[in-house]
Amino acid sequence: MNLSFDQMYQASYEKNPDFEGVFWMAVKTTGIFCRPTCTARKPKPENVEFFDNTKDAIQKGYRPCKVCKPLVNPDETPLDIRKLLIELSENPGLKLKDVDLVERGLQPITVKRWFLKHHGMTFHAFQRTFKINSAFKKLQQGENVLDVALDNGYESLSGFNDSFKNVFGVSPKNSKMEKIVDLKRIETPLGTMIACANENGICMLEFSDRKALPTELKEISKHFDANIVQGENPHFKTLEKELEEYFEGKLKDFTVPLAPVGTDFQKKVWEILRTIPYGTTRTYQQQADILGNPKAVRAVANANGLNKISIIIPCHRVIGRNGTLTGYGGGIWRKQKLLELEKAILF
Repeated sequence: MNLSFDQMYQASYEKNPDFEGVFWMAVKTTGIFCRPTCTARKPKPENVEFFDNTKDAIQKGYRPCKVCKPLVNPDETPLDIRKLLIELSENPGLKLKDVDLVERGLQPITVKRWFLKHHGMTFHAFQRTFKINSAFKKLQQGENVLDVALDNGYESLSGFNDSFKNVFGVSPKNSKMEKIVDLKRIETPLGTMIACANENGICMLEFSDRKALPTELKEISKHFDANIVQGENPHFKTLEKELEEYFEGKLKDFTVPLAPVGTDFQKKVWEILRTIPYGTTRTYQQQADILGNPKAVRAVANANGLNKISIIIPCHRVIGRNGTLTGYGGGIWRKQKLLELEKAILF
């Protein structure tokens, strides 16, 4: 994305979030560099210069701004929180209290705020939900209700019943007809992603700052007639491994099973997307031609925009007729970075 000085300055002046990750603005008079969205007062044009990455800004002697923290991914899961999530994943029956958090060097209020912001619930509520996810799957496999309750750290059957009803609206004994979609946060070099999966495969992989994310989660829940609950899923392990290899340039084709949610037309468009070779691009018109309906360019573009499984269903490989990078739900800058990554590995 080649931007002029005026375009970058205007984007910074407007604090335009579409340019996050595209450039960084350095201020000559203060010696600091910022994100385009920094809330600090904007300097005069003659006092700024722009960089394509933070490394170049640092090498030229600029310091990261303390207001917008340009070296920090605002949605990234802190390392200490990641350790907590790993603990819960390995032992869903674990019950960590505030005193346990303090012993781990964590402030309970800080942990509470993070979970409220990123999961819409306190850490203790998250723990209960995580345990219920694990318990639900054991019940579906035919295990005894009392045994499941005790195995998942509940001291009484009534406490287990209450927690279960809070999530599913029914008692454990009446849960045979209920369904679940698992949800997990995954960290990548381009930011935090939210993944969803059921027993058939991955049904969502989106960057956590995507505006349409809440709507997509509702669509998935309605489509499968299922509750979306924090928890582990065998497909997540494959997904995380393959995403890591992809960003390291070691993987070009994903094998993790998918369970996309959409209309028959949308699924056809997404299948065609998956035939675009790694490191190459197609136009929306070419997509429509392959579909067999050259006049359906707008419908194809709309279906691309409704793709809920980023990277694996590579809508980032579709560009405008004139070669421009058109809309991308994860942000144009991410589309550019993904294409640059693939081309660098390919050539």
